Amino acid sequence: MAMLLRKVWGSVLARAAAPGADPPPGSPRARRAQAQRVEQYQYHGSLSLGALDAVPTDVLAQILRLLGPLDAARSSAVCRAWRVLASDNGLWAFFLRLGPEPWDLVVFAETHLAAGPASHPWLYYDSSPQLSFKQIYGLRAVVPGTLIVDGGSGYCKYGWSKYAAPSGRCATFLEFGNIEAPMYARLRHFFSTIYTRMQIKHSTQPVIVVLPLCHSDDTESARASRKQYKETLYSVLFDMNVPAVCAVDQAVLSLYASKRISGIVVHIGFNTTSVVPIFQGRVMYEIGVETVGQGALKLTGFLKELMQRRNISCESLYTVRTIKEKLCYVAADYEAELRKDTQASYAVDGEGWFTLSEERFKTPEILFQPHMGGMRAMGLHKAVALCMDHCYTSGTVGDDSWYKTIVLAGGSSCLPGLPERLEKELHQLLPPYMSEGIRVLPPSFGTDSAWFGAKMISNVSTFTEAWCVKKKQFRQKTRRNGPLFMNSW
Repeated sequence: MAMLLRKVWGSVLARAAAPGADPPPGSPRARRAQAQRVEQYQYHGSLSLGALDAVPTDVLAQILRLLGPLDAARSSAVCRAWRVLASDNGLWAFFLRLGPEPWDLVVFAETHLAAGPASHPWLYYDSSPQLSFKQIYGLRAVVPGTLIVDGGSGYCKYGWSKYAAPSGRCATFLEFGNIEAPMYARLRHFFSTIYTRMQIKHSTQPVIVVLPLCHSDDTESARASRKQYKETLYSVLFDMNVPAVCAVDQAVLSLYASKRISGIVVHIGFNTTSVVPIFQGRVMYEIGVETVGQGALKLTGFLKELMQRRNISCESLYTVRTIKEKLCYVAADYEAELRKDTQASYAVDGEGWFTLSEERFKTPEILFQPHMGGMRAMGLHKAVALCMDHCYTSGTVGDDSWYKTIVLAGGSSCLPGLPERLEKELHQLLPPYMSEGIRVLPPSFGTDSAWFGAKMISNVSTFTEAWCVKKKQFRQKTRRNGPLFMNSW
């Protein structure tokens, strides 16, 4: 350690001795440097660094940064004054900035998610309290790697929390294996397959399970179904000897990925679209989750129908979905778009070029005008407006504008122009006192937003203690309360 300090300090002295490094004696720059040294000396008082007292604090900070996190922590043993410098909050914020996660996500997670799912602050992170980044850095460094399994609605995504993206994809919970088998058997088969593909033992790491939205009503039957489903999930994983489990709703994680804990999540799923009000990290079933009977599959099917009308054929629905993702967009003004030349082409490997025109914006238009696709359903903008009206009249305690942040989620929500069109429709549909301040945000991480929300949780400094249920806890609560006890988890 001492040798490393001498080496770094020697390089600093060498740079300082370079020609032109020192300002001319008596110059304003020299006087400022001298005043800075005097001020430093007076500030430290008895916290003397010896010969280093004459060195500006910013240079000392650079030495600590060059040492890196491990040696910066060890350097606190050099002397009392050096310990003060090595504990500086800005230094450890700097080290966190060098990490793999974006800095704003780190601050949001440690401010709002460190307390766990049962206790959220009442403010957005712009007004966050002072964080101890040294402590956070140390705790995040030892958080175990976590398996993330995003159940999804069209397909499942799974991978390591330390990775930048999911590792693989497969069928969802509800479509995996024999759909006639009991839920326990299907879930057991599903998770066994995931662990086999990831080539890891069940007992080594915690797992985060992203729960797809189901049983969205606020009836007694729906609440019992949600509890039973979650209880079965925990039972399966703990019977497989998984050490700790964290299960969080898909919509909530998509909201976290956008650095929000309150708002409305519009999740365009595989079969349906859900409009989910979330307050302080909790799905507000009592306010009402609006469900629209059209999703990504309906959009793809409608595009295939439009292509067939023009005698454009392709081999599979997967190809149609690819064309939809590459060429389709949402028109800001549907009638005006009809008068434009919107032709564009895309080449699909093995199937050649496909050229679309009006089909490009007619396909997603059924989100706003379902009758175009032969459906008797509520338009997306009307479903969101209805949810906002319920939020307004619910009298939820807190900032009454919490529901004016609308976060899009799901693969089809990545279509260009959708945020702008939805915001425009809501402004036209709602009264000014409700429409003022509306923000519609696109998916922060595209189709993988919920997975990244889980990744944020898995890396938070208090993950294991605040977010996970341990096997022992689960067994004790099962014995004490019997089945269907999962109200608090």
